[in-house]
This record gives sequence, C-alpha cells and structure tokens, in this order.
Amino acid sequence: MPQLTDEAVTDGSGGDRPEPERAGTWMTPQAYGASRAGFWAAAVVLVTDTHGRVLVQSVDYRADRLLPGGAVDAGEAPSAAAAREMREELGVDGHYPRGLAVDWIPADTPGIPPEMRFPGEILHVYDGGTWTPERIDAVRLPAQEITGIDFAEPADLPALMDAGDARRTLSALRARINGTGTALLEDGRPTAPTALDRLGVLRSRRTPQHGAWHHGPVPAHLPVRDRSGWLFAPDGRVLLLIARATGAAHLPPPTAGAVSGAIPLGYRYGARAAHARTAARLTALPPAADPAYARLLATPEQVRELSDWGPAGHHELAAVHAARGHLALPAPARTPPTELPAEGTRW
Repeated sequence: MPQLTDEAVTDGSGGDRPEPERAGTWMTPQAYGASRAGFWAAAVVLVTDTHGRVLVQSVDYRADRLLPGGAVDAGEAPSAAAAREMREELGVDGHYPRGLAVDWIPADTPGIPPEMRFPGEILHVYDGGTWTPERIDAVRLPAQEITGIDFAEPADLPALMDAGDARRTLSALRARINGTGTALLEDGRPTAPTALDRLGVLRSRRTPQHGAWHHGPVPAHLPVRDRSGWLFAPDGRVLLLIARATGAAHLPPPTAGAVSGAIPLGYRYGARAAHARTAARLTALPPAADPAYARLLATPEQVRELSDWGPAGHHELAAVHAARGHLALPAPARTPPTELPAEGTRW
C-alpha cells in the first residue's frame, strides 16, 4: 500500500505550505482513494429442503429465478444484509454466520444494460441451512416484488436462473458439501476447484430412489434390480463413483474392491424391485477398469447429499453408521471428497 500523508504541512510561521514532491510510492489520501476500484456489494442465502433441492424465488421484475437476497446498503455488513433481505422477502427471521462463497462478478458481464454503469460486484453467499416442511410453510411473501418460491433440483438451476447465478449457486452448494469453508469464486467459478467442482457433480439430475428402507438381506421372493456397496476405507469414508460425462454420483457395486467383513446392510423397495445394499471394509482397490468413472472417498453424509433418496434417506444413513461401528471404523471428519489414483491402492 502506498504511503499516505496530508496534502499540506505547517511552516514555521503557523501557515500552511504545499507538501514537497516525494519520490517513491507516496500518494495523497485523495489520490489514493481515486485510484481504488469501486464495486457494488450484495448478499444472498442458499437454502435447501430435506430432499436437497434449492430454494429459488420468482420476482415481478425479471423472468429468471433468484436466490433470496439483494444489495448491501451503505455501511451495512453483508451478513446483516442477508438477514434483512430474508426478513423482507420471505418473512423469515434468522442469522446466517456461515459463508459458502464470495464471488467477483466482472463489470462486463453480459446482459447488464450499459446505462446501469455496472462497476462489478462482490457477492456473498450465506448458508441458510436445510428447511423442514414446517419452516417452509411459515414463509410469508411481501405484497410486491416476490411472487413465489420453489425448490428446484440442482441440475435444473441453469434452465431457471441466469447463467452466472446458476454457476455461483452450484459452486456454493458444492462448497457446502465439501464442508471446508468459504469458496472464492470469479464469475461463479472456483479459483481453487475441488474434485466435486472438477467433475461437475450435480449438473445432471440425481436418480431418485424413494423406496422404503428395510434392514437386512433381500427376501428370496423379491426381485433385485441392482446391488451396491457401502465400502469403507480405514478412515471411515466410503467409496463413491462419479460419472465423468454427467457428474452423476453412484454407490459402487459390492465387487468394486477387495473387501472383508461384508454384511447385508438392507435394501430399498420400490417399483416392484429391490435395490440391495452391502456394507464391508475395503482392503484394496484395483486399477480403474472404467475410465468413464472417477473414484472418490467421501463421508456417508456427503454421499447422501449427492443422492435423491427421499424421506427414508435418514434411515439408510443410520444403518450405514451402525455398520461402520460394527466394522470398528472411526466416524470420519467432513473433508472434501478425495479422488483416488487410477492405479488403485491398498490399505
């Protein structure tokens, strides 16, 4: 930062005389202030429902959907602006201390009218958490501006929102799933992409599996549609497959690696067929046989957040944690999912 000083100094008689020229990076406060870039500031809040869908609102002044939020007023903190906007737009009182993303939006963003003289914007995305049906029912819209709210599948956001808004929202949602703090974005794109960002997870619709959860093996009289495994690494995380072409997340087949201690965890039943789940400890992972899939280690909670399992999802997750305890494995800390090497690994 350049050295700042007053414009004038006092001479021996008590009068002022101009500051003499100085070499180097010295600047007057006025010159320094004039040299700084000016930006707008805004704050929005990302809320999901219990199915992992994102709250978007319709407004009376544009066709595409928006996250709740808006401009930061002069002298207002961004987090205070987020709380104020939620109260004004949805009638919801809350406090949103956790930031998911900070985005730099360039001045030359397409679609902004030139007469607006848009200088660029710094936009803060805060975590509004997961809302229950009861909290959603408590929303009260104002008489004007906000005409409705919906909860959208993440993959549908690019069709509903402005392109930059959709990129930012998906990046913030991935940052929430990663769980390691605020992501820095430039025009909606992370400056330090994680595996979830690089693979573009949530850009395609999640496959719904809303059947009821049942513990134990599949009864002999039920047809089995597919089998998948909760395969645990020694740190308590599980193997997850991501389709490189679509970003879709899948549990692997039980045969994806060398395992020990396999148990029939349970099954989902829907559309007259069962989706069987096995739990086991991974002891080794062979070289990747299918380059179309990336292999990641993720926490069970992250797997659930990348899946569409309906109301019974918490029952399956509880069974997964019981199996982890049965296998004497630790509860994993939430860290960004880690991509495993193509050559495989051993534990």
